[in-house]
Amino acid sequence: MRRVVVIGGGAAGCFASIEIRRLHPDWEVTLLEAGPRLLAKVAVTGGGRCNLTNSFDGVEDLRKVYPRGAQLMKRALRVFSPQDTMRWFEAEGVALVVQSDHCVFPASQDAMQIVRTLERALRRSGVRIVTDARVTNIETGYTVRTEQAEYPADAVLVTTGGSPKAAGLGFLSPLGLETVEPVPSLFTLRVDDPGLRGLMGTLAEVTLSLPGTPFRSEGTLLLTDWGISGPATLRLSSYAARYLAEKQYRGVNVQIDWLCGERAEEVLADLVAGNPRKALSSVRPAGITARLWEHLLGRAGLREGIRCAEIGSRGLARLAETLRSDQYPLSGRVHFKEEFVTCGGVSLSEITLSTLEAKRCPGLFFAGEVLDVDAVTGGYNLQAAWSMGTVAARSIK
Repeated sequence: MRRVVVIGGGAAGCFASIEIRRLHPDWEVTLLEAGPRLLAKVAVTGGGRCNLTNSFDGVEDLRKVYPRGAQLMKRALRVFSPQDTMRWFEAEGVALVVQSDHCVFPASQDAMQIVRTLERALRRSGVRIVTDARVTNIETGYTVRTEQAEYPADAVLVTTGGSPKAAGLGFLSPLGLETVEPVPSLFTLRVDDPGLRGLMGTLAEVTLSLPGTPFRSEGTLLLTDWGISGPATLRLSSYAARYLAEKQYRGVNVQIDWLCGERAEEVLADLVAGNPRKALSSVRPAGITARLWEHLLGRAGLREGIRCAEIGSRGLARLAETLRSDQYPLSGRVHFKEEFVTCGGVSLSEITLSTLEAKRCPGLFFAGEVLDVDAVTGGYNLQAAWSMGTVAARSIK
């Protein structure tokens, strides 16, 4: 009988534990969780609804959704795809819905249904679960030590997730593995501009970028009382995670293209030509709300009440520039309490991508966010957990 110890009771650890026992019913599988309960992060993900995967429809380049670890995920998704995920949960009795944005949720819209489903599968599979078991070190051989006990193992799978301060990776230090310092990867951005913050609740389809860098994203922008949020902001924060961390989230401008790449001059020319006698404030491009339009007119320095026929070429040029490249200085970041994601962790150069086994430590495997793999918002991070958990489980011999 072989003994496997899985460290970390999150999505990847629980899923892998179930798979190992299903593949090898005679093996002893022990799941160690540092906290008081399993799957704490899954319980709050997706605003408590659990965006458990994505259909990946329209994803032509995995680097767009996995800024770090795309090559690993390309292999992992061949082993366990989003469709496999949906079939797995449906077989466990979970009805699913695929939204128009390709995000997949339980039909119940209740993340706790996913938590309970995984907990039942763990019990049925006969996985030994130990909570409040913080690992202090791993000895080659292997023996996993916690503050209360030690667990001899023939193979160890580490799925401890990410940590902004790398505190969760300390027990790996004796093994000499190269790690990349974890930093936050999905967060909203603080902008102190009072005009923008006064538009709290406004939604717009935009292109966001950081001038002077290759980082850009498209999607829905949500204006908040602290700055900017929404899918476009979260994607940008993911792409630029390490760059923004190095800048300490300050001294950087965020640029907003309010027309998503449309030619601003042509849009405004049509708007003005079709409404010469109307006040410019009363006509606006599609997708821009009245309050936002008023704000943008002020940003362009156009006087209140100006008519379309009075704007002139200089005014038109200023307004076009504002619509195309409206810039605001960042003053910090905000994260999602328990459900933030990090980039960083164990360097991918340390593992064999096809098996997730450590190259220098045979019998030691990694899966999930403990590796330097992370994704944008939309169910991609949980899919990475299911796929990597499966790859590791099937690779342990």
